Amino acid sequence: MGAVVGEQRARAIEGSVWRRPCDREPRSSIEIYRETKMDLNKTEQGTELETFLPRDGIKNHVSGIGEGVQGKYIPEANGDGAFKRANEEPWDPFKERKLDHPTTDCDTLTHLLKASLGSGILAMPIAFKHSGLTMGVFATVLVAVICTHCSYILVKCAHRLYVRTRVTAMSFAEVSTVAFKNGPAWSRPYAQLSRLIILVSLFLTYFGTCSVYIVIIANNFQQVIEQYTQAFLDQRIYIAAFLIPLILLSWVPNLKYLAPVSMLANGLMGCGLGITVYYLVQELPAPSERPHFNGFGGLPQFFSIVIFAMEAIGVVMPLENNMEHPRHFLGLAGVLNQGMAGVTMVYILLGFLGYLKYGDDTMGSITLNLPTDEYLAQSVKILIALAVFCTYGLQFFVCLEICWDGIKDYYKGSRLANYVLRTALVTLTVALAVAVPTIGPFIGLIGALCFSILGLICPAVIEMVTFWEEGLGPGKWLLWKNLAVSAFGVMALIFGTLTSIEDIVKLYSEDHLAHSEEEEHIHALNQTIANVTSAVVEEIMTTLAP
Repeated sequence: MGAVVGEQRARAIEGSVWRRPCDREPRSSIEIYRETKMDLNKTEQGTELETFLPRDGIKNHVSGIGEGVQGKYIPEANGDGAFKRANEEPWDPFKERKLDHPTTDCDTLTHLLKASLGSGILAMPIAFKHSGLTMGVFATVLVAVICTHCSYILVKCAHRLYVRTRVTAMSFAEVSTVAFKNGPAWSRPYAQLSRLIILVSLFLTYFGTCSVYIVIIANNFQQVIEQYTQAFLDQRIYIAAFLIPLILLSWVPNLKYLAPVSMLANGLMGCGLGITVYYLVQELPAPSERPHFNGFGGLPQFFSIVIFAMEAIGVVMPLENNMEHPRHFLGLAGVLNQGMAGVTMVYILLGFLGYLKYGDDTMGSITLNLPTDEYLAQSVKILIALAVFCTYGLQFFVCLEICWDGIKDYYKGSRLANYVLRTALVTLTVALAVAVPTIGPFIGLIGALCFSILGLICPAVIEMVTFWEEGLGPGKWLLWKNLAVSAFGVMALIFGTLTSIEDIVKLYSEDHLAHSEEEEHIHALNQTIANVTSAVVEEIMTTLAP
């Protein structure tokens, strides 16, 4: 009976290629059985962040006998290797998805807001300084539309591929792999390469982001403590002090239980931004006193800041995979559009008011422009530090899933191994922050490379190969649209990389200059001491002389 059931199981994510009838290649029934049995084992392993590890959600990608795949497909009698529907009833992947802890639309919206409203929002005023007031508003809307559209088409492609492959959930990397395998003939050899690029880019970006978050948290607490206690400690001590709290945060098992943490982070960030706006609207100058367009030379810096502050492509598929009603993620009034519309308005508000208030004196983080002698202004740093601390968990789980996916076959059902991995990864992010507290510009470089690829180029390419066989629309508009998005992504990659390299060069130039000045100061001090000592000795010798 088990062998019969195994022969009836359909292809899943790995190795399953949806083709038109004319594309099918004859295979023996033994090959069919071996391939589908192997693919089923791969399918039941889980997807990116689908359960926040260990599984809290999707129990199986396929259903029981008579349901889902087994009930929909049977091998053709002629043994040519093709599968056909047992009936023509539509298959709903979301009814087949089994979740122990599904997230509501509100939970998902909360996570999305937290993923998009990171510490990068504090740099929006300096972005407007590069673009000008009016240009900043329109350019921010443009970036928001493109980033939201790329997230939208990624999920749309996933929904189409669910039906083709009879799979109920996929990670970002799996969507890419299946899209290439089911795409035109020229795309199929690159399926595994696309998966590797996405996994490496995701891990580097989010692992580095976690380390930067730790530095931001430590710096904010350090500034406030030193301001009011005059207790001066090394920055690395503050960073190391957050190791245990971050480990405890990483032990939150799934998205359902992480939702209150994200809600708290949103509240803290909202309070911090509210206080910031309070200071910004005091004695505002007229908009006519600020330039509305600062020329094309500053636009590369503007786009670099806004894209990498607003982008949250890495958490889109995990959020969708854990939703109770996944279809609500898309749509004109769906969770994605609601969340990004709110994020865009907040970004524009803070960027516009910040630059209008401080003009050319606008600093890299708007909190640096706030008064240093007022408790309310300094409380913003603590609120934002706590908000970033809460955000760490959401970013961290992207890295966790990638690592766990590579070793989970060796530790099946081991909750201990999973939590040891969580602890080890957190420790590594803290160790990196301790080793290189000035890591920000380097992560900016990785973000410029990886977020341009992940957030803009990859979704556009995935949509093209997903719908290639079905047609690209009148005049192949889908092709031209995605080529334009990819071109925008390439420009963001180039300009973002150049900007990050300039920041790195500037950082080390300043460090070298400071080091040189310190050496000169020490040399002058030593020379002064030598002169004084010589004069004292000479005076003593003169006094003692007969």
